Amino acid sequence: MKKNIPISLLELAIITENSNASETLQKTKTLAQLADSLGYKRFWLAEHHNMAHVASTATVVLIGYIASQTQNIRVGSGGIMLPNHAPLIIAEQFGTLEILHPNRIDLGLGRAPGTDALTAQAIRKDFYEQSQRFPQNVAALQKFFSEDNATAAVRAFPAEGTKVPIWILGSSMDSAALAAANGLPYAFAGHFAPKQMYQAFQFYRDNFVPSKYLNQPKTMACVNAIAADTDEEAEKLSTSLTQMFLNLIRNDRRPLQPPVDSLDGIMSEEEHFHVNQMTSCSFVGSKEKLAVALKQFIDYANIDELMITSPIFDHENKLKSIRIMKEVMDTINK
Repeated sequence: MKKNIPISLLELAIITENSNASETLQKTKTLAQLADSLGYKRFWLAEHHNMAHVASTATVVLIGYIASQTQNIRVGSGGIMLPNHAPLIIAEQFGTLEILHPNRIDLGLGRAPGTDALTAQAIRKDFYEQSQRFPQNVAALQKFFSEDNATAAVRAFPAEGTKVPIWILGSSMDSAALAAANGLPYAFAGHFAPKQMYQAFQFYRDNFVPSKYLNQPKTMACVNAIAADTDEEAEKLSTSLTQMFLNLIRNDRRPLQPPVDSLDGIMSEEEHFHVNQMTSCSFVGSKEKLAVALKQFIDYANIDELMITSPIFDHENKLKSIRIMKEVMDTINK
């Protein structure tokens, strides 16, 4: 295993049952501050739209807020859905963030809309065309950040010359190919679409072209992780995660549900199959169990960084899980 695999956190700012956006954003701040104090490397926030129980719709605003409430942790997007936006605007926004919080801002880029088709059209009428232009728009964004753009007719102030790391995010071979061809770091969404993860990482490494941004491949896997004092307690906490994905495939938009004692009778065989596929890259258990399972995963996936997301209903249990996960990675990195 590579030494000193950093651990990072992806936060979806999911509103729990009987809560609201205000409480959720305060919990997000508390979570980021804990991750910062524990030595997590990154705290990323995801762009979603038209989801009543997701509070991270204004992703750039939230990134700025979290960066202002923390000290050392890198704060960024996991990700910004670039087809929703003009590259010029994203350059201006993230360049401003970088100036306000030097050497602490990451820009993860995705191709999907982060919402349903109707909402994607409401965000941008030409969303489909822009999704097909994702590689060209990534290049345009890089140009706006570059000092070489100083003589262009259209410039991104105050972003020009700022060093904001760009990550390509994805869950398919297309994203792996784009990251490899452009010499950019690559993060895979194993927390909800793990099917092609190992194949995509291998393709990325095999086809990586060194660039001025990166001289060798750099990979990060995002996985679900739920930790507790005992395996049994962690398994119960994870039933909120299972219910979340079940509601997703049912298109049943509910807040995050409390854990249940048993999942028996909750879903059909077909639903169980689909939920298991989506959550197959989940790590649930005590510190001892997780240390073994995650080390095996890191060795097999050959990743450089690990990012976790932890949809846990109770905030105190979530904070505890984040503490345990850092202890797990400290054990693995010894």
